[in-house]
Amino acid sequence: MIRYQSILFAFFISLLTLPLLAEERLPTIDPHQYSQEQLEAQKIFEQARKTPIFGPFEPLLYSPQLMNEARSMGDYLRYKSAIGNTLSELTILVTARFWTQDYEWYVHAPIALKKGITPEVIESIRQGRIPEKMDADQQLVYNFSTELLNNKQVSDSTYDLAEKRFGKKGVVDLAGIVGYYSFLAVEMNMAQYPLPSNSQALPRFPEIHRK
Repeated sequence: MIRYQSILFAFFISLLTLPLLAEERLPTIDPHQYSQEQLEAQKIFEQARKTPIFGPFEPLLYSPQLMNEARSMGDYLRYKSAIGNTLSELTILVTARFWTQDYEWYVHAPIALKKGITPEVIESIRQGRIPEKMDADQQLVYNFSTELLNNKQVSDSTYDLAEKRFGKKGVVDLAGIVGYYSFLAVEMNMAQYPLPSNSQALPRFPEIHRK
């Protein structure tokens, strides 16, 4: 009984210390400690985004060139893709949910809502359910994204519909958004990038839930 209680106590202690450990993998670098390469990367980033380095770009700053190459790709895929901002935000939510990436969801769920994705669709994705009452374009983007993430490919029927609707540039951009936000998600998951204290984490699902 004593041994069982000791194990249980150690388990709860590990849960309590998990957020602290999570922030120690790739902590945000103090700007006063930037290397010359990081200072140059900061300048380029702030000129392009008109904001200090934030979110996934904080752990990416440990590799300054990678950070700005990623930022450059994001400048196009997030704001200028051939499928438009509303559908790109839907794609980002599907991708964030697939990777259970809390910060990505925290940032983009409010944006998706402002861009016209309904609260019901957003909540269904958050809960891991197939959304109902999406319009035809949203349904197509949802099918394309979930097939690519879950099956590692897109069926001919879904691809043909997507190419007919968005063109070859559009399907390349759509797959690019899935890939780019998967990249950011795995970087943040690896770094255990923390959520703001007042935000809610995504529900955790067993790996077998992803079918």
